[in-house]
Amino acid sequence: MKKSKVTTLSIALIFAFLLPGGATAQGMPVYDNTNFITLGKQIIESAKQTSELLKTVEFLREQKERIEKVNDVIKQLKAVRELTRNNERLFDMVRNDLREILDSPHIRPEEVERISNAFNAIIEHSLEDLEFVEQILSSDFLKMTDAERIAVLKEKQIRSKEMVGEIQRKAKRYRDIISFRAMQATINNRKTNY
Repeated sequence: MKKSKVTTLSIALIFAFLLPGGATAQGMPVYDNTNFITLGKQIIESAKQTSELLKTVEFLREQKERIEKVNDVIKQLKAVRELTRNNERLFDMVRNDLREILDSPHIRPEEVERISNAFNAIIEHSLEDLEFVEQILSSDFLKMTDAERIAVLKEKQIRSKEMVGEIQRKAKRYRDIISFRAMQATINNRKTNY
């Protein structure tokens, strides 16, 4: 009996050693519930972080739009400042140059009105441009975007520079006429010693 017990025991031990290795490899998988809980917590935390990121992105987008609006306003202000400077130069040049030209003894009386009208036409056009710019900036009835306003302001700024150049050319032309007439008067009035 001992021998049959030993044989049975050894067969049982062999099965015990051999079967569990093969049986566990093909058996049902064992899950740890703590992994599911940790995974769930991680997913919830990731969702919170994603939500915060979306809020941050929206906040940054709003800030970008505000910065662009401020940038557009600054561009408008620079254009208006340049336009104002050009018009101030224009008025100063007309005031000083016109007075100098009209006070010259070499300008004939019939030319005074024509010269004054030429300078006044430029000043009137400049004032019309300033009034239009004021309407663009102060009133919303034109329904213009900031980019359109800037384009109009740039156009008026260029036009004011052209007017300054036109005044300079006219003043130079009249000064040349005056100097030519002065030289002509000097030549005609000189004493001859021969």
